[in-house]
Amino acid sequence: MAELGTASRACPKSIPAILVPPGARAVIVAPYPDDEILGTGGLLAQLSDLGSKVLIIAVTDGTASHPDSPEWPAARLAATRPQETRDALQRLRMKHVALVRLRLPDGGGETFESQLTEALKAHLEPGDVMFGTWRFDGHPDHESFGMAVTAVAGALDRPCVEVPVWTWHWATLEDSRVPWSHARRIVLDTATLARKIHAIQAFRSHM
Repeated sequence: MAELGTASRACPKSIPAILVPPGARAVIVAPYPDDEILGTGGLLAQLSDLGSKVLIIAVTDGTASHPDSPEWPAARLAATRPQETRDALQRLRMKHVALVRLRLPDGGGETFESQLTEALKAHLEPGDVMFGTWRFDGHPDHESFGMAVTAVAGALDRPCVEVPVWTWHWATLEDSRVPWSHARRIVLDTATLARKIHAIQAFRSHM
């Protein structure tokens, strides 16, 4: 699933109210702070407008993003990133959202895949619709955690949507390495896209 502007017609549309039916909860698994906004920020805004419940599971605090940086040492990032996430969700005007931080090590990837699996099982409820990063996203943590999400979804018989995030660093809509025939898009109107962009800007430590 990709979030695209109204001008793009590369993939069939997916309707938020059908993707996450009434009464269901969307569970967004984000490897790093801001992945939930980059990948599904527009969908989150639309689900909020529909009154849907959302659970965001933040796997890491992204504390390895600025190695050896005197301005952004790991301790400062660990303190800053949670507040940035809260600010971003406020900017999206989220109404029914819960946030769980697992605080697994940034860069843990395959090493902590089993811990993520157990944590997901502990937090999931019947009827949840799961969203994780694409298993072939091109980033090791995104791929490892994406594999854990799809494995848990399969074991518990939960619907699962894979979201490209890092993919946009290396692929275009014409790239044959991406299985576009299986892809769907969420169309964002101008106002919703503006909410998403405003939410992304909350992550000042990433800029």
